[in-house]
Amino acid sequence: MSIILNLDTATETASVCIAREGITLAMRSSTEQKDHASWIQPAIMEVLQEAGIVLRDVQAVAVTAGPGSYTGLRVGMATAKGLCYTLKIPLITENTLLVMAWAAREKQLLMTGSEDAAEMLYCPMIDARRMEVFTALYDGGLNEIMPPAALVLEPSTFKEALNNHTVCFTGSGAGKWKHLCTHPNARYSDNANILAPSLAKIATGLFLQRKFSDLAYAGPVYLKEFYSHNKK
Repeated sequence: MSIILNLDTATETASVCIAREGITLAMRSSTEQKDHASWIQPAIMEVLQEAGIVLRDVQAVAVTAGPGSYTGLRVGMATAKGLCYTLKIPLITENTLLVMAWAAREKQLLMTGSEDAAEMLYCPMIDARRMEVFTALYDGGLNEIMPPAALVLEPSTFKEALNNHTVCFTGSGAGKWKHLCTHPNARYSDNANILAPSLAKIATGLFLQRKFSDLAYAGPVYLKEFYSHNKK
């Protein structure tokens, strides 16, 4: 039996949940992106208390490693690593885009059934600067078709994928893509903002396979250098 604490502070909406065997027992979320650092520790204590679980019973901590907000990624990773060091338990990391794709696929399974969901492609998008997004492309089995990258959107982006498949776009970057894309095979899902419960399901599988990250070397996945505009 696995009891895993799951943390996501990669995007605008942060979420924390405690899960047993992948089933979420308690969850908290926050849409105040600037407050993720001060919010996360109280949120952790609240979900543990609600679930009736003490910290020493947690068997692993899972965290979205990125891409996403630079500050948010550091908050989540530092919190996860600190807990793992203190409790002497393993760390599980997963790419934010894959977790978003998982969440979108779960919604499609409920809406359209397993056959249609399996035939779709899934394209999570995290809003970056201007017309840029962090994105990737996955098939219905969540196998990587296009690796995670920082990409500037143009009308022809994903043309080949859309010509051959129904593609489900999701995440904070999907809104600006929707203004560019007129292809009839484009679908949109708006449920990829609270990621901790989806991370919990992925983390359970990784825990059973003992696919843990190295505590000493695990770090955020930024995909591109930090940009700062300095006024002269």
